[in-house]
Amino acid sequence: MKQSMLFVPTSKDAPKDAEVKSHKLMSRAGLVKQVAAGIYTYLPLGYRVIKKIEEIIREELDKIDASELLMPALQPSDLWIESGRWDDYGPELMRLKDRKDRDFCLGPTHEEIITQVVRDYLNSYKKLPVTLYQIQTKFRDEMRPRFGLMRGREFIMKDAYSFSETDEDLDLWYKKFSKAYTDIFNRCGLDTKIVSSDVGQIGGDEADEFMVMSEVGEDTITYCDTCSYAANQEHSKLNEGDKCPTCDGMIEVAKGIEVGNIFKLGTKYSKPMGAKFIDRNGKPQPLIMGCYGLGISRTLMASVEQHSSDDGILWPKEIAPFDIHIVPVNLKDEDQKRVAFELYSDLKSKGYDVLIDDRMERAGVKFKDADLIGIPVRIVVGKDAINNNVELNNRLTDFKEVVSVGEVQNQI
Repeated sequence: MKQSMLFVPTSKDAPKDAEVKSHKLMSRAGLVKQVAAGIYTYLPLGYRVIKKIEEIIREELDKIDASELLMPALQPSDLWIESGRWDDYGPELMRLKDRKDRDFCLGPTHEEIITQVVRDYLNSYKKLPVTLYQIQTKFRDEMRPRFGLMRGREFIMKDAYSFSETDEDLDLWYKKFSKAYTDIFNRCGLDTKIVSSDVGQIGGDEADEFMVMSEVGEDTITYCDTCSYAANQEHSKLNEGDKCPTCDGMIEVAKGIEVGNIFKLGTKYSKPMGAKFIDRNGKPQPLIMGCYGLGISRTLMASVEQHSSDDGILWPKEIAPFDIHIVPVNLKDEDQKRVAFELYSDLKSKGYDVLIDDRMERAGVKFKDADLIGIPVRIVVGKDAINNNVELNNRLTDFKEVVSVGEVQNQI
C-alpha cells in the first residue's frame, strides 16, 4: 500500500494522560485514537494488527475443532436473572432500558447467551462434546479506565465455551485450550506465564490465567524460582520469600498483564438455566461447561509493551501491520523512484504485504515515522539505487546490509 493513501496520523507527542509506554506509542504511531476515557477508535494500522491477531486465533481454534459464531452484545436481563448474576455482578455491568422500560445490559461476558443458545439443541450425549467461540466487543463500566487498552470500558475479546457430558471430557478441553492459547501467544510474539487464579465474577470450580510479565501489569504474580508453580497473589496469598507450596524453592513476586483465562464452569450456568442433556443411562443431566477468554485488544497492548523502545514499536513478524516497509530517501531522484516502485511491485506479486513511503517528505521525517510504526523489515532506497543496491534492515534479526535488488527476497 502507498503510505500517502494510508491514514496514519503520527505525532511527536503522546497524550497528556498517557501513563504507560504502550499507550504513548500507540497514540504517537497512529494506531488508536481516544474517544473518551476507556473508549478507543482503532485506526487503520492498529486495526490491521487486530485482524492479524484474530486470524491467528481462528487458525489455532480450527485445529481443535471449535466452531465460530457471533452473539449479540445487547443482552436481556431475564437471562441474567435466570443465572443469578443480574443482582450479583456489580456496578461494572452496563445496564440500560429500552423504550418499553425493559432491562438490558451490554455484555461483559456471554455465559448466559451461549447457554440459552445451546440448551434447546444439545439435549443428548450423542451431540456432545461441542465447542463454540466468538470474537465480539465487550463492555464494562470501569470505575477508573487506565493504561490505554489495558483497562477499557469497551474492548475486543475472544470467548469460547465447551459443552461436555463428563468432567473428564471437560479436563480434555481445558488442556486443549491451554495448549491453543500457548501457541496463539507464541505466534503473537508474547512470552506468557500460566498462573492459577480465583474464579472471580465468572465463577466455576477452577481457573488459570495467561500473564505477560510487565512492570505496568495490574496483577501481582507469585511464582517459584525452582519449579513451575505460579499463581495470582489473590489466589495464593503468598509473599516474596515464602516457601513454594510444591517444592523447596522460594517464592518471587512480579507484575503481570492478563491476556487470557480459562475456567472450569462445571454446571454453574447449566443448572439454573435448565440446560440439560439425556445421558447414556437415559437420565437428564446438566451440561458440563468450560469457558475460555482471550483479550484481543489487550494482546495488542501487551505486545507493544513487550516489543518496543522509546523510539517506536518493533512488531513480531506474524502480527505486524505490514511485512515490509520500503523507504525511498528522495523520490525526486529518478533511480530511487524506479528501484523503490519496482521492488514494491515485485514483492507484492510474491505475496508480501508491503508499505511504500511515497510521501514527498524529508528523509528525517520518513525515518522517524518508520521507527515509530515498527514494521520489522525495512528497505531503504538511497543514492546507491543508481547501482541497483539498497539497504536491507531486518529489525528482528539485526541484519543490516547493502544488497543488490536481486538479492532482497533471499535476505528477508
